[in-house]
Amino acid sequence: MDTDKDTVEWTEAEGRALHARLLAHGAKVAVAESLTVGRVQVELGRWSGSSGYFAGGLTCYATDAKIRLLGVDAAHAAEVNAVSARVAEEMARGAARVFGCDFGLATTGYAEPDAARGVAEPYAWVAVARGPEVFAERVDGAGLGRTAMQARAATAALRLLARVGREAESAQ
Repeated sequence: MDTDKDTVEWTEAEGRALHARLLAHGAKVAVAESLTVGRVQVELGRWSGSSGYFAGGLTCYATDAKIRLLGVDAAHAAEVNAVSARVAEEMARGAARVFGCDFGLATTGYAEPDAARGVAEPYAWVAVARGPEVFAERVDGAGLGRTAMQARAATAALRLLARVGREAESAQ
């Protein structure tokens, strides 16, 4: 059973602030999602005027799609079932490249335990590529159900994008 009691969801205020910041700075964002199956894209496209910064996204659930479309290293993906910081980083770079964007945002992970793969609790990796730099974070989901974990990972990805964007502004 899914429970959202421990999940801090992306808020409307955070969404509006990110929307305003991206529009003000003319930054373009692209997304590559696996675990979150479109949740990040929905949030980025939620606001009127989002076409000013959101170029598009790919939902690459299958490992083969990550490899073919985003340039994820096949050998590494096979070793880790396409779930690692490196895979998330490669997905983020791939999204930025495919859409010609300033920022690429990616999610990959396990939305629920997978005993066959030795995954006892859900977890994910989220990453943001900004030019040559890539930032990745692990998101743990102990005790969360499938949809709550997907929500947690989407929130973490959006917050990482907001943080990296703020850091880029500060550096200018």
